[in-house]
Amino acid sequence: MFQSLSEKLDSAFKIIKGDNKLTELNIAESIKEIRRALVAADVNYKIAKEFTDKIKDKALGTENVLKAVRPGELMVKIVQDELIDLMGGQSEGINVKGNPGIVLITGLQGSGKTTFTGKLANYLKTKKSKKPLLVACDVYRPAAIDQLSVLAEQVGVAIYKEVENKNPVEIAQNAIAYAKGHGHDVVIVDTAGRLAVDQEMMDEIARVHKAIQPTETLFVVDSMTGQDAVNTAKAFNDILNFDGVVLTKLDGDTRGGAALSIKYTVGKPIKFVSTGEKMEALDVFHPDRMAQRILGMGDVISLVEKAQEQFDEAEAKRLEAKIKKNKFDFNDFIGQIQQIKKMGDLKSLMNMIPGMSKMTKDIDIDENAFLKVEAIVQSMTPAERKNPELLNINRKKRIAKGCGRDLNEINQFIKQFDQMRQMMHRVSKMPIPTGMMPGMGGLKR
Repeated sequence: MFQSLSEKLDSAFKIIKGDNKLTELNIAESIKEIRRALVAADVNYKIAKEFTDKIKDKALGTENVLKAVRPGELMVKIVQDELIDLMGGQSEGINVKGNPGIVLITGLQGSGKTTFTGKLANYLKTKKSKKPLLVACDVYRPAAIDQLSVLAEQVGVAIYKEVENKNPVEIAQNAIAYAKGHGHDVVIVDTAGRLAVDQEMMDEIARVHKAIQPTETLFVVDSMTGQDAVNTAKAFNDILNFDGVVLTKLDGDTRGGAALSIKYTVGKPIKFVSTGEKMEALDVFHPDRMAQRILGMGDVISLVEKAQEQFDEAEAKRLEAKIKKNKFDFNDFIGQIQQIKKMGDLKSLMNMIPGMSKMTKDIDIDENAFLKVEAIVQSMTPAERKNPELLNINRKKRIAKGCGRDLNEINQFIKQFDQMRQMMHRVSKMPIPTGMMPGMGGLKR
C-alpha cells in the first residue's frame, strides 16, 4: 500500500541525507518534494501545504538540538510525527455498548460496504466475543441480500432479512426486536448504496439512522478513490454526523489521499482498514503504525499481533517437545502453513517487515504459493506424513504421480523439509517461540 507515496517521500529525505545539518536551503528543497509527493497522492493542496509548513517550522526550530541525530533521520522523525497527527493521533475503538449495540454501515455502492459488514461481524465474534446479527437493509441492489447471507454463513453468524419488504426502516426496527429476543448483543445494519451521492439516498439513510438510533455509525469508503472519497465522506457526515470511517481496498493501487486527509477534512477518525476479500483481513487503524508503513519502516507490532492471534500455547508446547526430539513431521508442517495463511495475504505480511516493501515492490507474490507443497503432503499416506523416514524412491514416485509434480521437485521438497527439521532441532534449546517456523521456498511454480 502507498508504494508510490513511500518512494517519493524517500527521495525527498535523500536530499538532506548526506548533509551535516539542517539548513533553510536543504529543508526548503526537501519540503518542496514532500509537498509534491502528497499532491501526487491525491491529498488536497491546501492540506499538503499546511502539513509541510508545520514540518518546515519544526525542522527550522531544531537548530543546535539533537546534534547526535543525523539531519536525514531528524527530518524523517518530524514527518512521522506530523503524519501521525494528520491521521488522527491515536486509534479509536468501536462502540457496541447497549442492549443490543447497533452499528449502522453506510457508503456508496462498490465501496466494499457489504464485505466489510461480514468482516466486522467476524471481528466482533472472534476478537470481542460478541454474538452479532447481520441485517440486510439493501433492498435495491440485485443479490445484495444473497451476498450478505453468504458472508453470514462464512463467518458463522446469524442474518435477519425480509426479502419481500422494501422498507429499510421497518426491516431495521424488526431486526432489533428480533435481536433482543434471541440473545444477539450487536446488530450490524447493512444499508443500500448508490453510484453517487443523491438526495433520495441521503433521505433514506437519515430515516434509518433516526429510527434505530445506532450506537455507532460507520462510513465505508474505497481508499482507491482518493480525494473523491474525502468529498463523499464530508457529504455523508453533514447528514449523519457519523462516528468513524472505514478504508477498504488498501491492498490495491492506493495513492494515500483518503487515509491522509479524511480526518483533517471531516474531523472523524479512521477506525478500520480493510485489505483483500478474506473475512480475517480487517485491522483496527493505528495512525502511528500507518505512518511507519508509509515511511517504509514496516509494522512489526501488527505483524506480531497477527501471529499471536494464531498462536496456541498448548500447541506450541507440543511442537516444542517434538522439535527437541527431532520428531517434527509433515502433519505439523501443514498445521503451521494453515496458521500462516490465516494471518493474511503474504505480500501484506512481508510489507510489515522493515525494509521489505522496497525489496518486494516488483515481485508478484503468489497467494497460492503454499498450494504446491500442500498437494505434495496430501498425496502422502497418513503413515508417511507422520514418519518422513518412510519415504523411499518408490513412495516418492507415487507421491509425484498423485500431486502432478515431477520426482525432482519431490526430492527437493523433502530435502528442504529435512534441512529445516534438523535446523529447528539444533536451535530448539534457544529461547525462541515455536508458534512460527521458517518458510520453505525453491519449488518451481
